[in-house]
Amino acid sequence: MKKQLYRFLIELTNRRIISLALKKFAQSKLSKPLIRSYIKTFHINTEEMLEDVHSFNSLHELFIRKLRNEARPLSSGLDNLISPVDGMIEEIGKISAEKQFIVKNKPYSLEEMIGHSELVNRYLDGTYIIIYLSPKDYHRIHSPVNGKLEKQYTLGSTSYPVNKMGLTYGKSPLTKNYRMISELKHQYGSALLVKVGAMYINSIVTLTDQSEWRQGDEMAYFSFGSTVILLFEKDTFVLNEHIYPSLKVKMGEVLGSLIKGKQ
Repeated sequence: MKKQLYRFLIELTNRRIISLALKKFAQSKLSKPLIRSYIKTFHINTEEMLEDVHSFNSLHELFIRKLRNEARPLSSGLDNLISPVDGMIEEIGKISAEKQFIVKNKPYSLEEMIGHSELVNRYLDGTYIIIYLSPKDYHRIHSPVNGKLEKQYTLGSTSYPVNKMGLTYGKSPLTKNYRMISELKHQYGSALLVKVGAMYINSIVTLTDQSEWRQGDEMAYFSFGSTVILLFEKDTFVLNEHIYPSLKVKMGEVLGSLIKGKQ
């Protein structure tokens, strides 16, 4: 009964009318009076913001805020892979021979998530890292590596929540939600950056059409709390020992090292 109730509530948040109403409110000046209480409730650090908090005219402007350059220092190591976002590590694991990855003890189809069988085969036995961004987090997405954008495309249309309740009781939000997949070619192979939208459709906004990326370059932003999934080819990535599920990370923090795969 409890599971059915949670699933019903999650289904409600996916309704287009509700999603659009939330979006319209968050982007309107009607939401401005909530900014101060929102910051206080979620303990958001206003000192690292690029703009003064009084300049925001809506909750949406707070969600997509920029930070001061010194707020997120970047590693200088060429082989280091950094977190592309602020958020919490939800899961870390290996892509199975059955083309699946596990989240909250539920199997997900890699092929369903990224939609291209040739890409799926390339990432078998590789590593995946899932990072959840809550509505309080910094919402901008940065390149985790120096590399070239090989391809970028979108899939999906739903907007289920991707928080713990959504992942536990929702209908496979990581493979059903609207998502943008970017393949980045780096010095030792390639990596996939899967940006998963939540709460309202098409909540991922790209900022440039450039094809060459430097580590830390700003690529896009989420309009609301969402999820990023990083996928690495087999034997091309080693996770840092201090990175584990439930850990809070910040953009620019080193997640691991890129290595030359076996030939």
